[in-house]
Amino acid sequence: MPTDDPQTLVSTDWLAAHLNDPDLRIFDASWYMPDMNRDAKAEYEAAHIPGARFFDIDEISDHRSALPHMAPPVEKFMSRMRAMGVGDGHQAVVYDGLGLFSAARVWWLFRLMGKTDIAVLDGGFPKWRAEGRPVEDLPPMVRDRHMTVQRQAGLIKDVTQVAAASKLGDYEIIDARSAERFRGEVPEPRPGLRAGHIPNSRNLPFTRLLNEDGTMKDTQAVTAEFEAAGVNLSKPAITTCGSGVTAAILNLGLERIGHRNHALYDGSWAEWGMYGDLKVAKG
Repeated sequence: MPTDDPQTLVSTDWLAAHLNDPDLRIFDASWYMPDMNRDAKAEYEAAHIPGARFFDIDEISDHRSALPHMAPPVEKFMSRMRAMGVGDGHQAVVYDGLGLFSAARVWWLFRLMGKTDIAVLDGGFPKWRAEGRPVEDLPPMVRDRHMTVQRQAGLIKDVTQVAAASKLGDYEIIDARSAERFRGEVPEPRPGLRAGHIPNSRNLPFTRLLNEDGTMKDTQAVTAEFEAAGVNLSKPAITTCGSGVTAAILNLGLERIGHRNHALYDGSWAEWGMYGDLKVAKG
């Protein structure tokens, strides 16, 4: 059973107990890979946790970038949150339709914007439903709420910073993709990308941090998974994946085990795999 922490991870029991708190804001941040053939918005409209708002990861992003769902500018984040009635003084809980897949990305995004009162729902919507808890299909009542944002530049890395870290070895670069993709044995799901990984990065598929029901393993087991992947936990970490979504599960895991010095490479393989002048390692 996880220790409930409103800044990282809370259980379905915790959420059920706090469901009617006036300052609670819940987000359905479901997002799926194209090959999953699922429509996150339609599923949200059909059924969601009472009061939940739909957080559209692709829409609340930087549309000036050609890369998928890059972190939005501060102003855009603020205006979208305000329109959803989310602001200062709110406790947020974010979940997704796979258990733990895309919700951690929104947890990371809030932290990037300086908001730490946000937790991921452990086990997500599948666990909530399996336990027979309430769902609804109504849009939430929303009132505008002021939000102040302070971007935490240390939580995000760009391609130049990651290339330097790869060369210097002063950070542990941890890749959340599957072992086959990391080794370059299978083609990437996004067309036009090379196969392989960032030189000197380590592979810890995000699924290794999860139990079969989509909940996160306890802190001892999470620590053991990082160590088994060869990660030196005394060094600062940069996480990466296919497009910056599942990498955030590693950030959540690091935060849970008390490793505070971690950042996410927002471009991830969607960017690194595209440019021929960036070195790629295989095997």
